Amino acid sequence: MQTIIITTTINAPIERVFDLSRSIDAHMASTSKTKEVAVDGVTTGLIGKGEVVTWQATHFGIRQRLKVQITEFDRPAIFVDEMIFGVFRSMKHTHRFEDLEGATRMIDELEFQAPLGILGRIVERVFLTRYLRAFIIERNDVLKELAESGLWRQFITNTEVT
Repeated sequence: MQTIIITTTINAPIERVFDLSRSIDAHMASTSKTKEVAVDGVTTGLIGKGEVVTWQATHFGIRQRLKVQITEFDRPAIFVDEMIFGVFRSMKHTHRFEDLEGATRMIDELEFQAPLGILGRIVERVFLTRYLRAFIIERNDVLKELAESGLWRQFITNTEVT
């Protein structure tokens, strides 16, 4: 099993960053290179505790589906999505948020295990960990851009967010 931890500082309020991170629409905008789209479950808006989404994306030239459920949710501090179905043997993505007095520290912790036993472990070490790290960093860069500009409003319609 591999673990990736990425910390991103965003100059925006914690509630805005939290909600952008759980926005299905913002996720699709931030993963356009892999053509990621929500195809079942919650397919638009903000996902919450217990809810499920199935993502379809193209990785390594292969169209894949990944079904995840939000298993932990405490706005605006943390939410966790865990794989129910997909190509991984297991996958858990913990999203943590810390208030920095007007800015937000966003901490992504992705734990995953490839299938295929020892061959999967080799794939994890040789390129999958690097690929997923770059994927999350790119996604976070887009979320940062959205949160720090007025563009976030098109992805969050909740009036609690500032």
